[in-house]
Amino acid sequence: MASVHIVGPAFSNFVRSVVLVCHEKGIEHSVGMEVEGRRVELHSPEFKALNPFDKIPVLIHGERRLYESVAICRYLEGAFDGPDLLPRDDWTRAQVDQWCAALATQADQAIVRRYLLELVFPKGPNGEVREDRVREAAPEVARILAILEHQLAGRDFLVGDGFTLADALAAPMLDYLEATPPAASLMEAAPNVRAYVERLRSRPSGKAVLVAPVFPR
Repeated sequence: MASVHIVGPAFSNFVRSVVLVCHEKGIEHSVGMEVEGRRVELHSPEFKALNPFDKIPVLIHGERRLYESVAICRYLEGAFDGPDLLPRDDWTRAQVDQWCAALATQADQAIVRRYLLELVFPKGPNGEVREDRVREAAPEVARILAILEHQLAGRDFLVGDGFTLADALAAPMLDYLEATPPAASLMEAAPNVRAYVERLRSRPSGKAVLVAPVFPR
């Protein structure tokens, strides 16, 4: 099958999740805001023609266009050969789906949208970090980390015995969080999560995609 193109900036945690899946399955891929040789700006009519909800990433595979990160990852899992990233039995596969949904919604909102983006792209006066927003966001980040800490007790991966789509969703946001100095105290309280991040970074896919920070300044 033809290679795929992932429309979105390489630093996006959701773009990185899709790229991780491509590396794990050996899928030839490219990344960027170019489509058929032309740059497409987020929020532009051209981009909204790809995704009417105006969010990244968008997958281009031949004539096919697909948005929503979890849907993209599931499509790549089914459409291409390579290691299985979804368990075959119904119950374990449902658990992967559960974690993918929770990570793409609650965890992303708490860790990335409300916490990390305030530190990396601050919106305070003169581009300063709004410390009150960071303090307000920190308890929910700690709560999410505690949930992950419990899940990872005695486990190498979030679900089952191998890398799944759930790990692809979790890895980029946790990679960024672990590499962000203000989050050090939060991560210190989650040793299982810290060890998990290091395991994912040591995989061939992790070496290619992770090891933050890659946010632009």
